[in-house]
Amino acid sequence: MDQTDSYPVKLYVYDLSRGMARQLSASMLGRHIDGIWHTGVVVHGKEHYFGGSTGITNCPPGGTLLGPPDSVVDMGSTEVPEDLFKEYLTSLGESKYRGANYNLFENNCNTFSSEVAQFLTGRKIPSYITDLPSDILATPFGQALRPFLDSMVINPGGNNLAGQ
Repeated sequence: MDQTDSYPVKLYVYDLSRGMARQLSASMLGRHIDGIWHTGVVVHGKEHYFGGSTGITNCPPGGTLLGPPDSVVDMGSTEVPEDLFKEYLTSLGESKYRGANYNLFENNCNTFSSEVAQFLTGRKIPSYITDLPSDILATPFGQALRPFLDSMVINPGGNNLAGQ
């Protein structure tokens, strides 16, 4: 019987607001939010994420310009070997997750992390992360800020796919 290797999959979660969202969201948005989340998926010894202008990027776990993650979510494990995973990332990087396709609300690091986690483990990332854009846009302040926020690009640094 063949023994199949299993690889741990972790979700690294960073608060881009550095705690400010937790402190100011109720007064600004009329509702409490705990953070403005950036995520990356850690598997095969690298953290993989999607950022504006660079597209799919990787770095050592916790090696983004954001420093160590605020929290780590155990997403389970995968049997997807590294070479197949790299092919998968390349195909994503040539289509949906090219840097030019980045959109803060609809095609961002969290949509990427959720899609990758589902490919690897069959599980999406927590909904408190993926629901945040629609939660913010559901407020009058979020609607007023949308034109400005639509122009934002977030890129925490690292190596793009070509730099793997």
